[in-house]
Amino acid sequence: MSDGLYVSMCGATARSDQLDAIADNLANAQTPGFRPSRPAFESFLPAGGAPDKVYAAAVGTGVSLKPGPAVRTGNPLDVYPEDGAFLAVRGADGATAYTRDGRMTLDAERRLTAGGRLVLSTRGEPITVPPERTATVDRDGVVRAGDLELGEVARVQLQGPADRLGPSVVVPAPGGTASPVSAPLRGGEVELGTGSALEGMVELISAQRQFDSSMQALQTYRQLDQRSTDVGRVR
Repeated sequence: MSDGLYVSMCGATARSDQLDAIADNLANAQTPGFRPSRPAFESFLPAGGAPDKVYAAAVGTGVSLKPGPAVRTGNPLDVYPEDGAFLAVRGADGATAYTRDGRMTLDAERRLTAGGRLVLSTRGEPITVPPERTATVDRDGVVRAGDLELGEVARVQLQGPADRLGPSVVVPAPGGTASPVSAPLRGGEVELGTGSALEGMVELISAQRQFDSSMQALQTYRQLDQRSTDVGRVR
């Protein structure tokens, strides 16, 4: 009976991880640049276990890199990277990461930021706007303040697996790459999350039913285990 208990518990735990990921995707469906996650499952035969029992587990979480729908904002610093490109940004720890959240603003030092992270130029440096100047970003990614060219926003194409550092910030995972590209930027638009609310609800219902089935199986095995114990008990 114990093997059945473990199989059911492993299934319930895996579905619980899936429910957490789906709930996160639904909550951020309208978050600009949000990258939805997708848990990966694996079945395995435990060492020393029964050869006819297969266990399941969530072994990793994939991140969707596909572009999402665009919404027009009219803000001259908002950009939508075309061709699935990502903007290069730098966090407080100095590490370079990538985002499709094109809501760019200026920080206290008048440096261009996106999602609270410094936007990097193709030279790997922050882009600073002079005082009392208004910045614009053209289709080629060049940031200007009037006739003054301040730098070109770095864009990259991500290939392979990626890890998510935040709702809209990712970095290449082992085996993934980030290659510089010259993808156009559409001004006055930002990308919404790529997760569909309808699709998420369907996934949520399916995962919830499978979780309930695993829990029901767990309860059944516990009852059978208890009955077998009662039968063998000396009265």
